[in-house]
Amino acid sequence: MADAAGRLTKLAEEVLGVPLPVRIRAWDRSESGPPGAPTLVIRHRRALRRLLFKPGELGLARAWVAGDLDIEGDLYEALDRLAGLIWERGETATPHRAAALRALARPEVRAAARELLTLAGAPVPPTPPAEEVRRRRGPLHTLRRDKEAISHHYDVGNDFYALVLGPSMVYSCAYWGTAEDGVATLEDAQRDKLDLICRKLGLREGQRLLDVGCGWGSMVLHAAREYGVRAVGITLSEEQATFARKRIAEAGLADRIEIRVQDYREIHDEPFDAISSVGMAEHVGRTQYAEYAGALYALLRPGGRLLNHQIARRPVPDEETYHVDEFIDRYVFPDGELAPIGRTVGQLEEAGFEVRDVEAIREHYARTLRRWVANLEEHWDEAARLTSVGRARVWRLYMAASALSFERNRIGVNQVLAVRTPEPGESGLPLRARDWRAAGRG
Repeated sequence: MADAAGRLTKLAEEVLGVPLPVRIRAWDRSESGPPGAPTLVIRHRRALRRLLFKPGELGLARAWVAGDLDIEGDLYEALDRLAGLIWERGETATPHRAAALRALARPEVRAAARELLTLAGAPVPPTPPAEEVRRRRGPLHTLRRDKEAISHHYDVGNDFYALVLGPSMVYSCAYWGTAEDGVATLEDAQRDKLDLICRKLGLREGQRLLDVGCGWGSMVLHAAREYGVRAVGITLSEEQATFARKRIAEAGLADRIEIRVQDYREIHDEPFDAISSVGMAEHVGRTQYAEYAGALYALLRPGGRLLNHQIARRPVPDEETYHVDEFIDRYVFPDGELAPIGRTVGQLEEAGFEVRDVEAIREHYARTLRRWVANLEEHWDEAARLTSVGRARVWRLYMAASALSFERNRIGVNQVLAVRTPEPGESGLPLRARDWRAAGRG
């Protein structure tokens, strides 16, 4: 089959109506596209069959995870150029199967599809990669289904996460300073993030902290060691809990910190003086968020504080049309959902909280993700050995694409400080906004 790359480039440009911003190298070694641009490598015609049987994002994701599709050159530049085909054309989401099927009504697209069928070869649907979550059944966000979703993402090996996250073992946005601040490493920035949360919560010796979605225990360790609190950390991941308990024992803090494999809906030993929820609320889901906010409110003593650190998406004109990207849902965070920051604040207020501060830190997450990608690439062979090549490919793509989304303001991340303000109205916060030092140690 001569010049498959040229034929694919022509087809893509006919459908998109604009020049293709990347080169293509096909399985027959032919190349086409702008010289010097990142190269989309189609290693096998099977990639085309994946796209034909699952048009849009899921087909592309399967081809990437299976290794049928790859990128040579700067990964960020390639993803940015390809994303530009969508965002510059006025779209508000990544390609989906429904949109691709609607496009088949256009004559030029139908002709391109016929040509693509010829290039793809045998009309047999390829088996999805093993890393894909299979079809799930039953209602969203039951205790069992949420535990299974968390296990898919987090129970892939603590050693794998150690390679990606580094010594801090913190899987959320770090808090970077300027060069003058001396925050040069990922570990420094993660420590500063944990300390910022502790100061916003006004933690003091002897208080009781609940960390919802405690991960590998970094938050509760920092709070107990630096602020003298007693802490409970909850997670749905058995592997995280095992790792966190070992760290806590080695730090000599087992008498101050308890790690539980428990859902937030199963806690009944309130009250707590403070609650941190960092990178967890994205798993809650829109149908359960009011219950989540209400549960945390009920767990706090009057005057207690909540620090909710959560990724947010941009609002869309019709919120009922929002749906999770298929790649993220099938390969990364099953059943996870993002909400606009306005909706999150509103639901916290409806639960009874007084929202006192919202800090947007999306640029910090972009920088954090780039560090994680660099860690993964530096330890690629070991990471693939610890999990699978497909799993490592999932993590590289999702983290790199997410970094770009934060940089381009397609998604953000916010720390929301809220208080269960007592009836008399005394919040207990400093008079000057963000004077967190006044609520620090001592």
